Amino acid sequence: MNLQQQIALSKSELISTLLIFVVIVLSVISSRLTRLTSDSALVFENETELILEERTDVEKLQQHLSDLGVEVDEEEMDWASALLGWKTFSRGRYLLDGDYSYNGLLSKLGRGIQDPENIVILPGITEERFVEMVSGKFYFQPDELSAILSDSTFLAEKELTEGQLFARMLPETYLAYWTNSPREFVTKVLREFDRAIPDSFYTKAEEMGYSLDEILTLASIVEWEAKFTEEKPRISGLYWNRLNRGMRLQADPTVLYALGERRRLLFEDYQIDHPYNTYLRRGLPPGPITNPSFSTIEATLFPEDHDYLYMVANPEGGHTFTKTFREHQVESEKWRIWIREQYRIKRQREREEAQNIDQETP
Repeated sequence: MNLQQQIALSKSELISTLLIFVVIVLSVISSRLTRLTSDSALVFENETELILEERTDVEKLQQHLSDLGVEVDEEEMDWASALLGWKTFSRGRYLLDGDYSYNGLLSKLGRGIQDPENIVILPGITEERFVEMVSGKFYFQPDELSAILSDSTFLAEKELTEGQLFARMLPETYLAYWTNSPREFVTKVLREFDRAIPDSFYTKAEEMGYSLDEILTLASIVEWEAKFTEEKPRISGLYWNRLNRGMRLQADPTVLYALGERRRLLFEDYQIDHPYNTYLRRGLPPGPITNPSFSTIEATLFPEDHDYLYMVANPEGGHTFTKTFREHQVESEKWRIWIREQYRIKRQREREEAQNIDQETP
């Protein structure tokens, strides 16, 4: 083979080598470009909650994903992040499920497109329980939520007292974002209260000679008293009967509120000197004792028409209603007998369990 042929062969080999190199490079680039938009770059086999507590760079994001058990090609993600221009990612709560492209995932986190959380507010809870349940769903601390509920500036802005504000924490399921502030969430619930309560409720309250806040106060007592929804209008009617006759409400829930705990009341508890003790003070207490549900507010405005003035708990979890004090005494004694029997059964069971333990002990 002469020199000219050797040169030609070398050029051919070089061109072939270059072509192979170009094909490989293009294949790699094509593969990566495809993974930018292909839903196969990152796989979340189960719904995964990713919480970024602060603005996060790529390296920290990779660590978060790794901690969640997600396989990450760090070099490829670095390349994708640089090419797409997503270098930092917004704090927030993100739900990730299924397959994602780099473009899909990084743009979601970069733009801060959070997934809302279901926040459930239960009826008849204390303010402390409300703060505990709600704050656990957000970035803020419980004391920050407590602060907004008693913030004088915020209360003045809403023209409410602290008790009136809490009574408007309408039991419902709310959609909210992890980054919402305490003020934003409480304002959202207030808006829902205003939307849910129709004008007819205000009109009805006025016809009855009461403000809506006074209706909420009585509704809060009914809320604590009623275990079953169907009993609410009857209990409401009983309290209205007492009010209309100038009787004391004598509502156990107000005494429990005054004591600051929910338990079986003792005789001396009814003598506690407190503005909310309706056994000692006539009329409605100074404000609501809890957050009533819509059905309770409605039952308070539209009570059952009856002549009942007394009620006592019964073994089924509801109440037995009576019209006279004498009838009430009879039913109350039945309840006390049942309670004593339950304590007797409990003590007997405890003794039997203790004996069994003694017999099993070598």
